[in-house]
Amino acid sequence: MSHPLYVIDDDEAVRRSLGLLLLSRGHAVQAFASGEAFLAGADLQRPGCVVLDLRMEGMSGLQVFDALRAQDSPLVVIFLSGHGDIPMAVEAVQNGAFGWLEKPCSDERLLESIAKALQKAEEIAVRRQARQAAETLWSKLTPREMQVARLVAQGLANKRIAQELAPLEQRTVETHRAHVFAKLGLSNSHELDRFLREHSL
Repeated sequence: MSHPLYVIDDDEAVRRSLGLLLLSRGHAVQAFASGEAFLAGADLQRPGCVVLDLRMEGMSGLQVFDALRAQDSPLVVIFLSGHGDIPMAVEAVQNGAFGWLEKPCSDERLLESIAKALQKAEEIAVRRQARQAAETLWSKLTPREMQVARLVAQGLANKRIAQELAPLEQRTVETHRAHVFAKLGLSNSHELDRFLREHSL
């Protein structure tokens, strides 16, 4: 599955040269002349890679990055920075950017960084799909089954769960427990605990 690749730079020559380089290597790339145009025109909730200039007219690269973080965007960001911008670029990486490249950057280094960023985007996409699948399964449980599931995941016995959720018969707990495992496709409390932790449910 291919992931979107964006170049955001207010220098037309840079946009054109990067676009031609990436197209020549088989990447479908979209270029934007400003952060505002990118935020308005790109799919910010689809995993992909953004090559983002730090210093631009209008919104700076850091402001664009902050906007992506505010929306919990899965896009992986690589900053392009001039020599004087290195401290800012390092700070951006500390705040979650994938990396930074100093202008001018060699084609090989740029392509290598983008390849790694797209690999990370693929990992993010896989995790998101797994989480969506888990949420779909979890939503099939009744509210009472969800309560029982959380207690089962803690390793509690049926009798103890019945006491925790009183008034509830132990036999009813056993029925809920069976439904939970059947609906989630799991076989024991350890798998259930891992399922809830992995998907933050």
